[in-house]
Amino acid sequence: MTIDRIVLAFAGGMVILSLVLGYYVSAYWLFLAAFVGLNLFQSAFTGFCPLASILKKLGVAPGAAFC
Repeated sequence: MTIDRIVLAFAGGMVILSLVLGYYVSAYWLFLAAFVGLNLFQSAFTGFCPLASILKKLGVAPGAAFC
């Protein structure tokens, strides 16, 4: 699995988790979904993603987006 796929899967999982927690626990959990979305948006333009940097240091194979 490449960095790109791990980042996308992690982001999707965090958004789903945030929505579930926002519904059942507190609406403040929706800020997590907003943070993840903003991070994905900025990484589309800058190419910088904190999770991608961590995965690269751990030796995960890079994909096309986060080299």
